[in-house]
Amino acid sequence: MRYSADHKAQTHQRIIKEASERFRRDGIGATGLQPLMKALGLTHGGFYSHFTSKDELVEEALSSAAQDLDAHCATLFAQTQPLEAFIDNYLSEWHRTSPHLGCPLPTMSAELGQRGQPSPITDTVLNARLAQLEGTLEGDNKAQRSLMIMSTLVGALMLSRSVENAELGERILDVVANGLKEQEHK
Repeated sequence: MRYSADHKAQTHQRIIKEASERFRRDGIGATGLQPLMKALGLTHGGFYSHFTSKDELVEEALSSAAQDLDAHCATLFAQTQPLEAFIDNYLSEWHRTSPHLGCPLPTMSAELGQRGQPSPITDTVLNARLAQLEGTLEGDNKAQRSLMIMSTLVGALMLSRSVENAELGERILDVVANGLKEQEHK
């Protein structure tokens, strides 16, 4: 049975969406191609009619996650108190418990760095957030402060996701969010 070109494009996008969520939730190394394709009702062999390698899928999935994040952040940074909105959203319970839908930096940065295979998409995501943060800051050293804020956010989210005690995880988010906001209001 022959499928239309539109069907192939839709299937390609379904694979990217599923991979994007799984890579953010489980990590790249832990996401096997066979279980990924099976979850979509597709065969493992069919993967290669869409991608030449898993690395190609990783780049497309990261790019898709970055686009989703850009749209979400545009809404946050359009609010009357954009810095507070961004910090509160980034360090929210939802973001802690929904890595598959959130920012790819906490899950993928460590893994890509450890593998020695950094991705230009990581740079793109980070630079976009830094530019948005700098636009909300007043005073001197905006570039340094935005990097400190973003690094603190990613680290706090990673740490909160890694602790067994849910109350401790929530406390990490609250303490860091409040500390960052206090620091910027001085």
